[in-house]
Amino acid sequence: MRDNAAAAQAGDDDVWVGVDLGTQGVKVLAATGTGRVLGRGSAPLDDHRAGPRHEQDPEQWWTALVTACRTALAEVPAAAVRRVAVCATSGTLVVADHDLRPLLPALMYDDLRAADDGADLLDRVDESVWRRLGVRPQPSWAVAKLAWLGRNARGELARGVVLHQADFVTSRLAGELLPSDTSHALKSGADPVSATWPDEIRAVLGLPEHALPRLVRPGGVIGEVSRAAAEVTGLPAGAAIVAGMTDGCASQLATGALTVGSWNSVLGTTLVFKGVAERQVFDTSVYSHLGPDGRWWPGGASSTGAGVLTTAFPGADLAALDRDAPLDEPAGCVSYPLAGRGERFPFVAADAEGFTLGQPRGELDRYVSVLQGVAYLERLCVAHLGSLGAPVGESIRVTGGGVRSAPWTQLRADVLGRRLEVPAVTEPAFGMAVLAASSEYGLAASAERMVRVDREFLPRPEVGDRLAAGYHRLADALAQRGWLPPTLLAEATAG
Repeated sequence: MRDNAAAAQAGDDDVWVGVDLGTQGVKVLAATGTGRVLGRGSAPLDDHRAGPRHEQDPEQWWTALVTACRTALAEVPAAAVRRVAVCATSGTLVVADHDLRPLLPALMYDDLRAADDGADLLDRVDESVWRRLGVRPQPSWAVAKLAWLGRNARGELARGVVLHQADFVTSRLAGELLPSDTSHALKSGADPVSATWPDEIRAVLGLPEHALPRLVRPGGVIGEVSRAAAEVTGLPAGAAIVAGMTDGCASQLATGALTVGSWNSVLGTTLVFKGVAERQVFDTSVYSHLGPDGRWWPGGASSTGAGVLTTAFPGADLAALDRDAPLDEPAGCVSYPLAGRGERFPFVAADAEGFTLGQPRGELDRYVSVLQGVAYLERLCVAHLGSLGAPVGESIRVTGGGVRSAPWTQLRADVLGRRLEVPAVTEPAFGMAVLAASSEYGLAASAERMVRVDREFLPRPEVGDRLAAGYHRLADALAQRGWLPPTLLAEATAG
């Protein structure tokens, strides 16, 4: 790894490539060491859903990658491309033979056929093991899928290996089986500290000894692009392949929120918080990845978010509502904007449902209450993280579709009492380009040079004071329903 001085001298000569393997498509981005995007490419993916089943053909991942790569690199000199890193959905698995041919359709991250296996794992693996790993499996997690495969795919496992989505593609790029990174393998039961598969979990899974891939920490070089892969992708043969991280971590990398106390709040369909802490953070609603720099990256995902607007205001002109809504004044009612059933963060309550306290004064007032309700829940997230020993600093990087609404982003800054910063480029593929560069120059130096803040929203204390009563009222109502623990209520309403 070169030092910071070398990073400071690096300019636009070197090119770093990031790959994002999503559910609906593959995206590839090429960026320079100063964060200038030279090319983008994408290609769609098909999937199959039927009841709890959600599958995809892994061969599509490769063909889509080839298409997206060639588009992204069409105007990029091949000799300039130094390294490539890949992110993927967390918890997607495929069984492949040692020639990297899929033996079964891929089990996607939200395939729920292994729900019973997940419950069995919680019963049979001691709680101390999950605490050591910093995770507590949920029904859709990959470790449950491993148990399901152990029962239902013994023939395939006898002659194959289980790969995560990113592993399959990086291995295809190298033309040989490469190790898995502990970020993509975290929900498979990997130990992120020792980069091993815990004996206690292996014993319960009952998988053949060869069935799980070797593990490495993210951010290091694990192989090189083969000549055969270079011919079809446009990547140069010999370009280094860097061990990646999940798509959520890739989004965090793209924001540059990589120092202790830095956080990225993603307001998309749901509200996701990811940040950096000195120690591992773990409870029922938060789990931690181990970053390339040895720091912990805790995170949690709420079940509320901008997606509630689709169900609460179908067909509405949201831009017009934004323009007319008095978001800096308390609404006539207080909303807990949960579209479905169940909450995951900042508290866990399977029976949680959305509610409204009081009556809205009209449709516009109801809209205001929903946007304020999401901001209030975001403030509860910040309080919860602080109670776990993962404090949030004075500024937060914000991304997701919600930031397209400047009034809503300003409201969130007011309620949180923090400066909100919107990065210029927020795609997970860009985060992987940052990670690829960091393997040469270091994480902090690469992020400092490549990530740029596009807009800032400063908190208005007088607005925050006016809205504080609504926040406290929501916190009290959640506690009264038995969903918000008393300790979190005390932390949330302190001061």
